[in-house]
Amino acid sequence: MKIKIFSVGGTIDKVYFDQLSEYQVGFPSVREILDGLPIAFEYEVESLLRKDSLDMDDADRERVLQQVAADPAPRIIITHGTDTMIETAQKLSAITDKCIVLTGAMEPARFKSSDAVFNIGAAVGAVSALPHGVYIAMNGRLFDPFKCRKNRDKRMFEEV
Repeated sequence: MKIKIFSVGGTIDKVYFDQLSEYQVGFPSVREILDGLPIAFEYEVESLLRKDSLDMDDADRERVLQQVAADPAPRIIITHGTDTMIETAQKLSAITDKCIVLTGAMEPARFKSSDAVFNIGAAVGAVSALPHGVYIAMNGRLFDPFKCRKNRDKRMFEEV
């Protein structure tokens, strides 16, 4: 089985440089995470954007939609910032012939306390088992992008 992974940036890929929390969105951290694990599937990583999701606009979401739709892979994971992940997932719902799972992290993958590895693992399990559709894998759960929200106070996604 092969999984295509698109990275668009977000906290999961952030690299902090000093005590003032200045950062840049770096290269896809998902590659480093998966390369360090004994996994039983093939994957390919492609970086589409390196943006904080709050900086993404409709043109960026359209670019993601076009790239994902054009890719021949039937199983796709997208690492994305959590602030606008839902909007991108809703846009991608126009694609009906693939299983697409969006995931990210509340803290950069490089932080020991990050949920990145956990969320990527959930996304891999989901994209391997679910039927075609668009899903969000966060906080140990799978969400319908039309029936969830990010609860900033609790630092997690929840159903609505």
